[in-house]
Amino acid sequence: MKVLLRNLQKLVWRRQVVVVALVLGIVSAGFSQDPDDIVRTNVNLVQLNVGVVDRQGRAITSLTKDDFAVYEDGVKQSIQSFEPAQAPFSLVLLLDMSGSTINFRQQLKLASQRFLDALAPEDRVAVIQFNAKIKSLSGFSTDRKKTYYAIDIASGTGDTYFYEALQYALRELNKEGKRRKAIVTLTDGLDSHLRKEDRQTVAHAQTDAEALAAIKPQNSTALNAVLASADRQGVTIYPLALPSGDPKRLPIPGPDITGIYAAARMRMQTLAERTGGRLNEINRLEKMAELYREVAADLRTLYTVAYQPPSGDRASGKWHEIRVEVTHPELIARTRPGYYGR
Repeated sequence: MKVLLRNLQKLVWRRQVVVVALVLGIVSAGFSQDPDDIVRTNVNLVQLNVGVVDRQGRAITSLTKDDFAVYEDGVKQSIQSFEPAQAPFSLVLLLDMSGSTINFRQQLKLASQRFLDALAPEDRVAVIQFNAKIKSLSGFSTDRKKTYYAIDIASGTGDTYFYEALQYALRELNKEGKRRKAIVTLTDGLDSHLRKEDRQTVAHAQTDAEALAAIKPQNSTALNAVLASADRQGVTIYPLALPSGDPKRLPIPGPDITGIYAAARMRMQTLAERTGGRLNEINRLEKMAELYREVAADLRTLYTVAYQPPSGDRASGKWHEIRVEVTHPELIARTRPGYYGR
C-alpha cells in the first residue's frame, strides 16, 4: 500500500510540473512579443469626427468609407476604420455650476434637458458639474430619466475650474473604449486658475493689444494638456459660451480685464477648432435651448474615420496637418486641422 501511495504522489507531482511548465511557457511566449507594438497600433490611431455639407450648407449623412480620402502632411493615408453618421456617441454634458451661472440656473437646466431629447436613443450620456470641485452626477447611460434627474440636482457656487473639469471628463470618456466621443460644455470659460495667472501677466499693460500680446492665450499649459488628451481619443468639444464671459460686453473695460476675458474666449475658440467642434456664443439666454439643439443636430451628422499615422518620431512636438476630402466635388468636409506629435 505504501508503495502504491508513493507512486501516486510521484504521478501527481509530475503532472504538476508539466502544468507549471506549460503555464510558464505560455507566459514567456506572451512576453516574448513586443507589447508596445500592440499598444502602439491602438493608441496612435488618429480618429477624426468629420462633418460633410453641400454648397448650401446642408448636412450629408449617406456617405460610405469609399467616399472619403484622408491626408496627413499632404500624404494620403489608409483609412483603418469608419463609422457612419448614425453610429452612437458617448457624450459628456459638462455643466458650469460656479457663481457666474447662479442667476440663470433654471434656463441652463431646462436647455440641457431639451438637449437630451434631440440626441439619438443609443447615445450614452454622462453629466458632470464643476465649480471649485468637479463632481460626476451620473455615469454614461442611455437612461434619459436618470440623466434628466442628474441635471436637475446640479447645484453649487464658487470658483470655475474649467480645464480641470475638461481633463476629468476626458478621463471618464477614456473608459468608454473606442466609441465616438464628444464633450458639450456650457460656461463663460473664465477658469479661476488661468484668470489669476492672466491678471498677473497683464498687470502693466497699457492697451488691449499689449494685454493680449502679453498673455498669449494659446500657449496655456492647461489648454494644451486638454487638447493633447482630446487628440489621443478623437474627442470633439463643443463649448457654449455664456454672455457673462463676452469681452465685448464688459461694463468697465480696461486693458487688464479686456485681456483676461478675451484670452478666455480665445481659448474656448481654440478648444472647438482644434477638436473639430464649434464655439457657440449665447448672445441671449432665451436662445440657449436652441443652440443646444443645434449642437445635437450637428453630432448626428458626423462620420468617424481613423487611420494609422506614418511611422517615425511622433514625440517631437511637430505639427501634423490633416485634410479630409470627399470624392464628390460639390461636398465639403470639416474636421480638426491636425495634431502635435507625441
